[in-house]
Amino acid sequence: MYRSLGPGAIGVQVSSLADGLDLAARHGFAGYHFGIGEVAAMGASAALELAESKEVKLSGWGFPLDFRGDQGVYDEGMAELPALAKAAAAVGVLRTATWIMPASDERTYQENFAFHVERLKPAAAILAEHGIRFGLEYVGPKTLWDSKQYSFAHTMEQMGELCRAIGDNMGFLLDSWHWYTSHETVADLRALSVNQVVDVHVNDAPAGVAIDEQVDNVRDLPGATGVIDIAVFLGALQEMGYDGPVMVEPFNQRVRDMEPEDAVAATGKALAGVWEQAGLS
Repeated sequence: MYRSLGPGAIGVQVSSLADGLDLAARHGFAGYHFGIGEVAAMGASAALELAESKEVKLSGWGFPLDFRGDQGVYDEGMAELPALAKAAAAVGVLRTATWIMPASDERTYQENFAFHVERLKPAAAILAEHGIRFGLEYVGPKTLWDSKQYSFAHTMEQMGELCRAIGDNMGFLLDSWHWYTSHETVADLRALSVNQVVDVHVNDAPAGVAIDEQVDNVRDLPGATGVIDIAVFLGALQEMGYDGPVMVEPFNQRVRDMEPEDAVAATGKALAGVWEQAGLS
């Protein structure tokens, strides 16, 4: 298990893969979450050479397919996905992930389940052809899944059902924030096998707000408030043998208002702090 930087997740825009890797290296990150489109365009050799020169691993990439809306856009994305999956395999990064909206005004739970299987099953099959695992993130806050007419998968159990319906290469993008807002415990984490965990995020929650009143885009850096026991969360992952990246996605205005260098430094410091609390090396 190692610390990874995803600059966009903290509101930092980078000009290139080289720029992002340089930021990660300067602030103690062992890994870097990158854009697969840029890596595909530059080629595996160039991307790997850059990463090796900074001594930073290419660790994960966001699922690039727009599967939520227009059929035509989806079809275009599906046509591009094989080349992107091939590029990811060429640099040895066999994990990608995305989030699932936990509510809808248009589709009932059953209709939404069928929609996601229809859209994601063919994509998962393409990824599987290249040995790539695909993680889905459930979104836990009640203020979001209760905000529309129909709720959808917003717990580990529900997302597990969706994963099983899509394909054998499916798993979770686990986030301490969603684990907390779903009222889940360390027992839920310990019930997972390591093969079910594709990627990991850690974030803290604002103090003085009830769990069911937490708002999804108002979070904090890991360890900032201590509301979420991130050391226990990380400890459970360590126990199961998870050896992948851990990234921060705080949706925090204070962090977004920082200069890019300061935001990355603060994120690195926060992540190192919870690492130490969890007894990780």
